[in-house]
Amino acid sequence: MGETTVTTLEGREEAVPNPVADAAGQGFLRRARTPRRPRLWFEILLIGVSYWVYSLVRNAVPEQRGEALRNADWIWRVEGDLGIAVEQSVNHAVNSVTWLIVGMNYYYATLHFIVTLGVLVWLYRSHPGRYAATRLVLFATTAVALVGYYFVPLAPPRLMNGGHFVDTVVVHQTWGSMASGDLKNMSNQYAAMPSMHIGWSLWCGLTIFALAKLPWVRILGLLYPAMTLLVIVSTANHFWLDAVGGMLCLSFGFMVSRVWYGTFPYALPRGVAVRGADGVPAPVRG
Repeated sequence: MGETTVTTLEGREEAVPNPVADAAGQGFLRRARTPRRPRLWFEILLIGVSYWVYSLVRNAVPEQRGEALRNADWIWRVEGDLGIAVEQSVNHAVNSVTWLIVGMNYYYATLHFIVTLGVLVWLYRSHPGRYAATRLVLFATTAVALVGYYFVPLAPPRLMNGGHFVDTVVVHQTWGSMASGDLKNMSNQYAAMPSMHIGWSLWCGLTIFALAKLPWVRILGLLYPAMTLLVIVSTANHFWLDAVGGMLCLSFGFMVSRVWYGTFPYALPRGVAVRGADGVPAPVRG
């Protein structure tokens, strides 16, 4: 097994074992699995195109309203049998506090994107050696979620027939939500399983907790997905079990990254290695 010399952001040189042996025919995989400095223009293009494709595929899935409503009824019955069907009580309780539910509506509509992009930028700048592997977790999580949208169409609680949930976005006329006004025609309203609000927020939270140095920042990282879970239930956009689906998708994302890089993203070196024209690894400052 060979080694690659990297220089951490603190300036220390470290010899990092390559995940793949230096045998003939393994060069491509070895190079692919060695952390390298991400290129800004490529990352912006990749993220933009990937989200466009994700939105296109997600919204191209047939809405299958009838099946989605039947699945929602089934999940509601299962949660009742398990004694965890408290979404309606939470929805009504939070909706009674106008400023709180309006704040949650905007939280649901905006932070999903803002925090996720913020964590990606932070990784790119401060943890370039871990960026690609952690980004792969996010991409694989999102990709497998599309399978769930196709095979398990699901109406959110707010659209259930006779569910008696309060559609907080409609009641409080929240601006910018993909579930209100003309924007709802641009988004598949019956793609609630799995919840990518949970998948993405948990990805953000775990990344911040694993890599941040300040204790209070790490705590905020863990609180973010917990708060997101409360928000998706309070606004009647998801069931508890949708959150479980998001967690399973994230687990799949970590598995894909683990297989490809030979280790978990957070165990990779913080710095990056570059190779010269002769293919010999050369240390660089992160």
